[in-house]
Amino acid sequence: MTDNHRTTYIPANLLPVVVPPDSYDDFRSKSTPLIIDNGSTNIRFGFSTASSPHSNLNVVAKYKERKYNKPLLLFGDAIDAESGAKGQARTPWEGDVLLNFDALENALDYVFIRLGIDTSSVEHPILMTERLSSSLHSRALTSELMFEQYSVPSVTYCVDSLMSFYQNNKPGSSERFTSDGLVVSFNTASTSVVPVVEGRGIMSHAKRIPWGTQQSTDYLLKLIQLKYPSFPTRVTSTQTNWMLRNLCEFATDYPALLRSMKNPLHLRESEYIVQFPFAIPIVEEKTEEELTRIAEKRKEQGKKLQEIAAKNRMEKLVQKENDLQYLNNLKEGRSDNKREWINTLQSEGFEDEGALDDIIKKLELDLKRARKKEADGDDSVEEPSFSLIEVPDVELDEEGLKEKKKQKLMKAGFEARARARREKEKEREEKEADEKRDEEERERDIGKWSGKLRQEQEAIMNRIKDRNRRKAALSDRKSAAAQARMKSIATLAADDRVPKKKRKTGAEDMFGADDEDWAIYRKINTAAASSDEEDDINQLQTIELKLLAHDPTFTTEHTHASIASQRSALISAFRPRYEEGDIEGNTRIHLNTERWRVCEAYFSPGMAGVDSAGVGEVIQNVLARFSNSDKARLVKNVFVTGSPSKLPGLIPKLHATLRPILPPEMPLEIIRAVDPEIDAWKGMAAFANTEEFERVGVTKAEYEEWGGETIRRWWGGNWNSSM
Repeated sequence: MTDNHRTTYIPANLLPVVVPPDSYDDFRSKSTPLIIDNGSTNIRFGFSTASSPHSNLNVVAKYKERKYNKPLLLFGDAIDAESGAKGQARTPWEGDVLLNFDALENALDYVFIRLGIDTSSVEHPILMTERLSSSLHSRALTSELMFEQYSVPSVTYCVDSLMSFYQNNKPGSSERFTSDGLVVSFNTASTSVVPVVEGRGIMSHAKRIPWGTQQSTDYLLKLIQLKYPSFPTRVTSTQTNWMLRNLCEFATDYPALLRSMKNPLHLRESEYIVQFPFAIPIVEEKTEEELTRIAEKRKEQGKKLQEIAAKNRMEKLVQKENDLQYLNNLKEGRSDNKREWINTLQSEGFEDEGALDDIIKKLELDLKRARKKEADGDDSVEEPSFSLIEVPDVELDEEGLKEKKKQKLMKAGFEARARARREKEKEREEKEADEKRDEEERERDIGKWSGKLRQEQEAIMNRIKDRNRRKAALSDRKSAAAQARMKSIATLAADDRVPKKKRKTGAEDMFGADDEDWAIYRKINTAAASSDEEDDINQLQTIELKLLAHDPTFTTEHTHASIASQRSALISAFRPRYEEGDIEGNTRIHLNTERWRVCEAYFSPGMAGVDSAGVGEVIQNVLARFSNSDKARLVKNVFVTGSPSKLPGLIPKLHATLRPILPPEMPLEIIRAVDPEIDAWKGMAAFANTEEFERVGVTKAEYEEWGGETIRRWWGGNWNSSM
């Protein structure tokens, strides 16, 4: 492995550590606000006076333990301790909507137990996050759970991205929050854009697109599955999410990046190699004596097979010569009576005289190739003695008859080789004559000669390309070529030359009785070698050698091998192929273009099949609702938050996207949250310690009077749908 390759090993899952509950004594009867950031991936919680929150995966599983046959309720990291519980895992969220309230109740039970709350009711005001434009149904059921189940004194709902913005722009202790900015929040199941003017989120102008970390993880998994359809190890969503967070990044100019990767060297330099676990098979080692004995045995078996094959070829050659002689005699003895001649042909199994001529041509071509092959392998010209051929059979005993039969085969083979040598000599003379004519044509007009050869080369390369395209199309079951192939197979299966009654009783299959059957076989058998393809390649090599020798403008870069190798090198760099026995190599995933393609989907969700505008287009639509003066205030503080905002290249990508749509004199500044993961919780904790917090919560009395959909109108919540 070269230094350019960066190999990354998938980390092993660690068993969770059992943490005892916190001490509740310091908060008992103090009504300290309780902060809960109810995220789709993680739930973060703690008292507002804490410096940092507790955090765990927001997932719950009900599992029946096999050893003691007891039901277990596992939450967060504890699910990894039981492999059977992973299949039963559920989250409170369905995409970007809070729907599974049984799972939410289990999550809140964990929160209160982990904080050590041992009272019959939770005597703390709750500040809890909800999604942008959260549905009234979700809010009503959440409020019902808080007030009816836990008897909390008050609940305040807020948008997490606004609280992260508040944490990074909060005023002094006595000042009012009046910051301006454009908040771009990258969440698990969505990405939202919220304009903030004078410290108040303008929810009527806020936008959200259905693309987030979850969709990016699924998209990366699909790309890997398409790239490695027969990968020996199952790639999980957890592993793909790890690749997304650690190996992927945004490209400032994605099309330019792809153009640069047309060079295989740049493609290989930009890749990461993810090595998955593998097991080395145990190979039984053999001694030198055993290996020698096996090699000798294989050598003997090979000799026997060669002898058998040579004998079979000779017998087939003699049979074909006899068949050709018989068919020629049949054609020479043609009757003048047309009806009688047709009857004779049909009795021999031919439909008409054209079918007879096709069989004769096929036999002559096969005999010509076989004789040429025999002549290439035998240079002897001395005629052996065949003394028993003219002796009558009645004068020979059993051994003599066997020897006579053997001599007949030898004589037939000798004569076939002699004919092949004569034909080979004739072909050599014709080839020399063609070369002489070609040389004369080249000397008369080399430009015309070169143009003619180049046209022939291009035509042959197009035939090879079309042939390869057809082979590739047959691998796609939805292509027209594959459907035509299936139609041919279905036609063969419904062969009406055998009546249905006979087919049911096991009558003899008639496939192969006609030459048309073998034409169909060659059509549907994509693995069969094509003689035309071999002839094209040989002819192409001859043409290219002539051009290289006599045309100075034709270089090795113009040859078919060079053109094909450039494409092969790019494909090989995109997905290197390892040998079949290389277990370590075959359990590797090479990530190159996928590293940027997944992140580019945030700005072009259509490339992943999602009918939605991208982040750049959404920001442009949001800014279009404001005047130039307000727009200048917003773009001077473009604030990005959420875990995906930590991916490299996001800020340059946003800057390259927004700068062209703004006036040149308008300043643009993009800022990332100090800690995108927990800044929302920290902002909630800081706000809960202010006097304003007491005025924006919904008390239990207000809940009983107005219902669970009630929410206070304040700068950090979904106040457009409030009382």
